[in-house]
Amino acid sequence: MRVFKEEQRFTQTWLMTLICIIVIFTTITFTKNFINDKIDFLSYLYMLSVVLIPCILIFIFKLKTRIDETGIHYQFYPIHLKMKSILWKDIKHAETRTYHALLEYGGWGLRNGIFFGKKGTAINIKGNMGIQLILNDNKKILIGTQKKFDADNSISRYLHKNQL
Repeated sequence: MRVFKEEQRFTQTWLMTLICIIVIFTTITFTKNFINDKIDFLSYLYMLSVVLIPCILIFIFKLKTRIDETGIHYQFYPIHLKMKSILWKDIKHAETRTYHALLEYGGWGLRNGIFFGKKGTAINIKGNMGIQLILNDNKKILIGTQKKFDADNSISRYLHKNQL
């Protein structure tokens, strides 16, 4: 039995650069305002936390994917505290494909928005490669991957075996 496992985090250089610029700029601006008595200490702490907490959360998020003989499992931590499982018997079609995160799903993360809902749900961290699932009830789920070849092999091994 061969199991596909993958773990992804937000580690893109452009994202880290953007976060650093935002944190440095806002920290300097808020600190100057605090030192010059333009804002009180509680407002200063509040404004810093509004900027810093989302930036810190980016480093906590991770997407874990596992493909085994029972199905495809994923976890987008900390939103999903445990793995979500999709059994092979519930999958009508599965393949890896190239996608455009911004145009098809409105970006990265856990996506199922009003404007992009017809494409289904996307759980992705980076890149443009994903495992596209079409379930028996015609729901669509795309799980981002950086390991197309390994994911393809696992899908071929288990999906066709379980559909026979």
